[in-house]
Amino acid sequence: MNLTLKYTPLPADVYCRTRDRLAKHLPAGSLVVVHANDVYPTNADGTLAHHQNANLFYLTGIDQEETVLIMRIGEGGTHEDTLLLRETNEQIVIWEGARLSKEDASALSGIADVRWTQEYNRLLAEWVPAARGLWLEKDNHPRRYTYVQTRNERMAAALQAAYPDAKLHSLYPLLAEMRLVKSPEEMQQLREACRITGAGFCDLLPQVKPGMGEWEIEAILSAAYLRRRARKFSFLPIIAAGADTCVLHYISNHKTCRDGDLILCDIGAEYGGYAGDMTRTIPANGKFTPRQRAVYESVLAVHRYAASIMRPGVEKAEYERLVRVRMAQELVKLGLLSREEVDAQPTNPLCVRKYYMHGTSHSLGLDVHDVSPDAPTFAEGQVWTIEPGIYIPEENIGIRLETDVLILADGVEDLIPNAPIEPDEIEAAMAAGH
Repeated sequence: MNLTLKYTPLPADVYCRTRDRLAKHLPAGSLVVVHANDVYPTNADGTLAHHQNANLFYLTGIDQEETVLIMRIGEGGTHEDTLLLRETNEQIVIWEGARLSKEDASALSGIADVRWTQEYNRLLAEWVPAARGLWLEKDNHPRRYTYVQTRNERMAAALQAAYPDAKLHSLYPLLAEMRLVKSPEEMQQLREACRITGAGFCDLLPQVKPGMGEWEIEAILSAAYLRRRARKFSFLPIIAAGADTCVLHYISNHKTCRDGDLILCDIGAEYGGYAGDMTRTIPANGKFTPRQRAVYESVLAVHRYAASIMRPGVEKAEYERLVRVRMAQELVKLGLLSREEVDAQPTNPLCVRKYYMHGTSHSLGLDVHDVSPDAPTFAEGQVWTIEPGIYIPEENIGIRLETDVLILADGVEDLIPNAPIEPDEIEAAMAAGH
């Protein structure tokens, strides 16, 4: 194969098995249509880098624009799959480089029937009227807020207009459930994404000092990730110093880090389509003040507790409640909440929201905030973040500590063990550069 990939792709049989699993959940006569993401314009003749639709990648392993997967579901979970590709022409070769050949796409996806996208309308005209139901992708992620219509949404509207009698169904619940548990092969990619994420942080620690720009820290991490064959950050990095450690999604990274500041780094590398995600909070001058250390140790205590109760069979909602109860104890210890405030809500102290306003964990995989059912229950093979934090704007102290874990039968495995988290380890690693 002549592939332009920075990463080692997974074997095609991984995607064959994934399509087999999906087909078993669908009634006979169903027609599945999943599109690649658009290449989004910027200004003039500019475009953003293509970022593949995670569900298409999950089902095919194809990371190329204008790709379409069509599955025709038969009795007993049998299925016939067709992959449509953008055909390379002389102009594309000169300006952008050749795209996948049919043979390359077949070798990556395990799909024998590969055609050019020009056949899309003709195939749908033949297959949609005969289908008992049309299964399309709809992004129902609860945190998705955008007015931009995706290619899948646009094509779904076009299909509904062209075939008004077709019964449309959403693939989101099925794929969200499937993607929650990672295969051993997916874990290879996730482990590498997490390894690169932690290694970049280790590269960074000895180089941090007062007077650095937040943008310089971002540059160090970017270089560390790219050098290890990550494609990019897995999300816009948060490098927040001083008061902005209390801004949960601060991404401007424009300030200078001052002596005495804390620096919160919420960062991750993408490898093979999979996302790493970690947060550490470090002192700009390499030494925590007594108050900073006290808050840090409280966050770390909650972090350890959360890891200790993340077990198969525990409902996510119950886990979050228990973490709030534990967090309340630490906030009382730090003098941020009174015992009376906590005792008024002993089983679910929502008063912690003043200093801890987000959830403790989210699913991780092809997306940073990966898809999952609305009310998930932890199970073996799932990957979650653990990321408690305490934010005290009046003291310019915001501390969040995050790692990624794989749920095992009797506990969790830290997927970023190479990244220091103990305050003494942080200080020692920073001192090594001075």
